[in-house]
Amino acid sequence: MTDLAELKKRQQQTWASGDFSRVATSATIVGELLCEAVDLHAGQKVLDVATGSGNTALAAARRWGEVTGIDYVPALLERGRERAAVERLPITFLESDAENLSFPDASFDVVLSTFGAMFAPNQEKAASELLRVCRPGGKIGMTNWTPDGLAGEIFRVTTQHVPPPPDLKPPVLWGTEKRLRELFGDRIASLHITKRSLVFRYRSIEHWLEYFRTYFGPTLKAFQALDTKGQEKLAHDLTQLLNRFNRSGDQTMAAPSDYLEVVATKR
Repeated sequence: MTDLAELKKRQQQTWASGDFSRVATSATIVGELLCEAVDLHAGQKVLDVATGSGNTALAAARRWGEVTGIDYVPALLERGRERAAVERLPITFLESDAENLSFPDASFDVVLSTFGAMFAPNQEKAASELLRVCRPGGKIGMTNWTPDGLAGEIFRVTTQHVPPPPDLKPPVLWGTEKRLRELFGDRIASLHITKRSLVFRYRSIEHWLEYFRTYFGPTLKAFQALDTKGQEKLAHDLTQLLNRFNRSGDQTMAAPSDYLEVVATKR
């Protein structure tokens, strides 16, 4: 069995490498849409789990929520603080783990996570924590990449070259209704799911590849784990994949990536 504590340390190092905030900025619209999906009200207590550099925490604060954002990468939290300061938004950013949230039961009216909690190694524990800190009648809002969308395919191709531990459940299972119902079970009163797409827009496919190799921790680490021949093969396979999804019609890249927008109401 995989040592999940050791795996989590490696994950933390992976997400701390590169500069994920430079990748996350292009997904700002996702957090804005999620805050609308949960019908966030002014004055509600909001927790953004695995906030990264604060995209969704900022979106919630713009709607006058009382917002806390947590992540286990201190450098990303510092980026979130910088962004909040620029917008004069009062957000509390704290170092914490999605599988062990440092808050009492029923502390929040709304619990959010955009492409964050889905990467926790222990999926059951992460789901349990999201539910635990949400008050009865409160809402849990998530966005999760689907297995067959572009992001899910990128993860699949990458793991073909750099395999994860065999007993680790794929994060993209969170992007299926079946798995969501397994994880939340009878602890929710309702589950509403909307499929959306985030379009990856870059100057070219080559630009995307270079950008992600430089700034996106999982891609950066995957390439570092391979020798020169392995890196060339991974770059080739990713390029082929992106060409298949690209809809730009010119030399630029405009590739839609499907995700599930999830709104669950806690019992």
